Amino acid sequence: MTYQAPVKDMLFALNELAGLADVATLPGYEDAQPETVQAVLEESARFNQEVVAPLNVTGDRDPSSWRDGHVTTTPGFKAAFRQFAEGGWQGVPHAQDFGGQGLPKLVATPCIEMLNAANLSFALCPLLTDGAIEALMTAGTDEQKALYVPKLISGEWTGTMNLTEPQAGSDLALVRTRAEPQGDGSFKVFGTKIFITYGEHDMSENIVHLVLARTPGAPEGVKGISLFVVPKFLVNADGSLGARNDVHCVSIEHKLGIKASPTAVLQYGDHGGAIGYLIGEENRGLEYMFIMMNAARFAVGMQGIGVADRAYQHAVAYAKDRVQSRPVDGSAKQAVAIIHHPDVKRMLATMRAYIEAARALAYYAAAQSDYAHASGDAAARAKHNALYEFLVPIVKGWSTEMSIDVASLGVQIHGGMGFIEETGAAQFYRDARILTIYEGTTAIQANDLVGRKTVRDAGAVAKHVIAAIGETEAALATRAKAADDGAAYEAMRKHLAAGREALSTVVDYVVAHVKSDPNAVFAGSVPYLKLAGIVLGGWQMARAMIAADAKRANDPSFSATKIATAAFYASHILSQAPGIAASVVETAGQDQWLAQSVEAF
Repeated sequence: MTYQAPVKDMLFALNELAGLADVATLPGYEDAQPETVQAVLEESARFNQEVVAPLNVTGDRDPSSWRDGHVTTTPGFKAAFRQFAEGGWQGVPHAQDFGGQGLPKLVATPCIEMLNAANLSFALCPLLTDGAIEALMTAGTDEQKALYVPKLISGEWTGTMNLTEPQAGSDLALVRTRAEPQGDGSFKVFGTKIFITYGEHDMSENIVHLVLARTPGAPEGVKGISLFVVPKFLVNADGSLGARNDVHCVSIEHKLGIKASPTAVLQYGDHGGAIGYLIGEENRGLEYMFIMMNAARFAVGMQGIGVADRAYQHAVAYAKDRVQSRPVDGSAKQAVAIIHHPDVKRMLATMRAYIEAARALAYYAAAQSDYAHASGDAAARAKHNALYEFLVPIVKGWSTEMSIDVASLGVQIHGGMGFIEETGAAQFYRDARILTIYEGTTAIQANDLVGRKTVRDAGAVAKHVIAAIGETEAALATRAKAADDGAAYEAMRKHLAAGREALSTVVDYVVAHVKSDPNAVFAGSVPYLKLAGIVLGGWQMARAMIAADAKRANDPSFSATKIATAAFYASHILSQAPGIAASVVETAGQDQWLAQSVEAF
């Protein structure tokens, strides 16, 4: 099954739910007109379908390899990356002053989704480079920006993010890599970094590592971490490449999935010290690195949506071709394609509904980021930035958890053949499994949602969203009375109202109990995140119903499908919300039950 980018669905989400027309009125985004955006998406679809997607299975079967410190990527990756770079795809959302196209994040987001759906392993290299560009643009000096950013945007160089060490996984307070000042503005960096995605490869001329390290006398813990740019090859003042730096790949990991993406162990300073340069101020490295982390977390959410859509397309194609068993309603005397069987229909509808809801929520979040960056009013920028930051852990955590569920359903639809590698369904499942782990596990996203995004403002942003959901309920009630298929709107209204009430109850509980009973609140943090994803996804599906109804006369079949998918989401997914809320707020005895369960092992 080859990949077909869902451009029509993407354009619907961009235009009808995320408000592309309004984003295009922001200063600097005037080029994001409907015709231009459609042309960008169609060309992105062509490139990913024809160039990147065919390498997906190849990368799984013939992954990147390491020998004597050098990494050779999957055959075809280097040439495909050259085409990616020459096509300007790395620069879609980045500043025109540095060679980018300057388009909104909202336009770049479907391009990112397509790239990840086409080939998750390949897409990881541009993902990390995007993060490096954002960090340098935010905290780098003018000289650093001029030296590194144009080459990163052009794809001549790529970027990495170096946080993790053997003793310091998610707890970055334990980082021990050190950076010693040399008196000329440079530092010598010593240490070991692990799990560095595309930390070594053969697809670009240079690799720009952004590295967390400690300077002499720095405070202990996260307050003593600084950020350094440490290129694989030193860069001369004119931008040309100089000597090889003292950073070397000593191995790459052998993994369950994303096998073509080289995950490197990098050793800094074994031969006298790797030359690096401070980004921003000393001891503010974690703050700067979180710029990369936020960009990467959103992008990983898009990875989840992309791989889920690829798994769905693969399952649909198989279900149409696989003939087995007579229909339970007796409508045929012979065996039929399994897509006609009720439970297969249910699984496929579940996959589609999850994907459309997650896509709509992510695109909506991307638009908030654009407003936060380009709005001419400072108060508006702050408001939209707070909403975007609230949504990032949900987009990352919920979309990636969803991708595992969807990919698992894809295997299930294939039956026993899904467990066989040759059918391809298993690769999506294996590839998706890392997404809930890297760039912060689901629990880390959930803790962020509780601590930084809900408790810090006493739930103000969450309650703002909850109020907006209430407005959508009112619109649904109006449509339920007027539309011929009013039952679908009423079903959505009923379940969305119950979901809104469930989410409101949990937000109030979190704010009220986080200090008095933190263990109970954080034990429920992942269910809270899942609840937020389901309800906010349902909100977007409700808005999609209303928008599709308004366009019914222009495209009846497309609109009918949108409305039916949303109604299915309401009854099969959104209906779970009250039960999830109960698992969070009914906390009596939870600490005791958890302790007893753990002690039993």
